[in-house]
Amino acid sequence: MSETPAELLRTAVRHDGARPFLTFYDDATGERVELSTITFDNWVAKTAGFLTGGLGAETGERVALRLPAHWQALAWAAACWSAGVCVVLGSGDGDVQVAVAGPDDVATAAGSAPEVVGLALRPLGGRFTEPLPPGVADYAVEVPGYPDHFAPVFPPDDTEPALDRGGAVHTLGGLADHARQRAEQLGAGPGGRLLVATDDLGTALVDALLVPLVVGGSAVLVRHEDPAGRPARVDAERVTVTAG
Repeated sequence: MSETPAELLRTAVRHDGARPFLTFYDDATGERVELSTITFDNWVAKTAGFLTGGLGAETGERVALRLPAHWQALAWAAACWSAGVCVVLGSGDGDVQVAVAGPDDVATAAGSAPEVVGLALRPLGGRFTEPLPPGVADYAVEVPGYPDHFAPVFPPDDTEPALDRGGAVHTLGGLADHARQRAEQLGAGPGGRLLVATDDLGTALVDALLVPLVVGGSAVLVRHEDPAGRPARVDAERVTVTAG
């Protein structure tokens, strides 16, 4: 059997949970957030608890992520995979249990699924400052009360559907295999630190989350990159591989 993303994350936490795992920049706002492996895992666990306990999502169901490349989007994807829920990128095909939308899409996402969650994507995981449409839950309000650890009653099998990207569906085990192939393509060796500059969530899920997990490394995810600042960032963040 192939490893699943959740198993890879567990391995990373056991190996060295305190080391930096994901550093996020938004050059349009000046935001910088650094998450250790254990901090990222805590966000994943809380989100998985909210997803299953608060929103009622079950193994085999589908969650549409209408989000940009952002550290909270990566935590949502990892939470879905921990619970055996398939991530659908974009609006989905209507067959989704939960729709998760950023501030630019929250209005159109309202009513698109039985459960709808809005992410303000503000620094430090802040909540929305304006009222949300009826029926839309504010992630930053709901998730803090959930536990820092998540253990599904029935751990998902590696054959469970995990990612629907434009109709191409990867299983949980297939994602890990795909990430290893991508790591080889990028030349990302053990412990590699990847710079991933993208606004596309599908790209970020592979290059900034899955590849670091399979190589035991870390990532610097940059949204709205100012190319002029890349050389200094590569040096300051000790980047070893640039993706894309």
